[in-house]
Amino acid sequence: MKNSTNKISLLAVTSCAVFALVAFAANSILCRLALKGGEGNEGAIDAASFTAIRLVSGALVLGLLLRLPLFHKPAKSKGSWFSATILFFYAAAFSFAYNTLSTGTGALILFGAVQLTMLIAAVLCGERFRCGETLGVMAAFAGLIYLVFPGVTAPSLKGSLLMTGAGIAWGIYSLQGRGSAAPLADTTGNFTRSLPLVAALSFFFLREIHATFTGALLAVLSGGLASGVGYAVWYAALQGMTSIRASIVQLSVPVLAALGGVLFLSEVITLRLIVATVAILGGVGLALAGHGRDSLFCAAPPEGSSTEDDPQTTGTRFSPRKP
Repeated sequence: MKNSTNKISLLAVTSCAVFALVAFAANSILCRLALKGGEGNEGAIDAASFTAIRLVSGALVLGLLLRLPLFHKPAKSKGSWFSATILFFYAAAFSFAYNTLSTGTGALILFGAVQLTMLIAAVLCGERFRCGETLGVMAAFAGLIYLVFPGVTAPSLKGSLLMTGAGIAWGIYSLQGRGSAAPLADTTGNFTRSLPLVAALSFFFLREIHATFTGALLAVLSGGLASGVGYAVWYAALQGMTSIRASIVQLSVPVLAALGGVLFLSEVITLRLIVATVAILGGVGLALAGHGRDSLFCAAPPEGSSTEDDPQTTGTRFSPRKP
């Protein structure tokens, strides 16, 4: 009976993880589909409107999920204005970057910037890298530099910088969420707090706003399904994974996004992208494997957080946020 229960639990964790990873990759695919007209050409929706609809729909869906018995739990902390600002910056930079980047390239730059930001944060907090970790970080950095280095097949510099900024913001946001006692409630609060910034962004780009039904629908799917439901399912999957395992399985997201770009947008995978992918994902994987324990982060938990399930004190579970 116990073995049967364990199998069911493993199946549930695996199913949740697969759904969540596909959802995270879908964010890149949906955004690129909506903006595929490119910079200077009108797509199905503009980047500012996509950001606005994504965050609004995400806030609504997350708010509804919190009312369900499965997710409704008393929580002291419900996000912060700082985290909401970082979330907004990530979402806006993400959208505008995809005006000029292909799906796979954007996802790879984002992922590399996120993981490197968090690894660098560990160093700044006093952790020392082992030989394998140092080689892994160097390989990942080299892969990012090679990917954006000027050349015939190099991606847009503007788009690359924006996506790098989005990745750094995502990394900081994740560090802010370390040790959160109620990650879903905090994420919902942060989405809600970001709405005034969304209004300001929409006002600033008022003359450029345009949105077809298809574009708006893609943004709703990105915010409500890929983000809202995706985050909730990811938090459920994290209950059965260590932080190292959670980080390693995320290596699949850029690959899934690149495949989606080929299937749904007829994008071409270049040799440069393949080499950079091997270097970045291989480097991050080497760094994570070399770390060998759940102490990647040392930032203080947000106000109202509990340290009962903090991997720093228990060495078992980690609950990072996924913007």
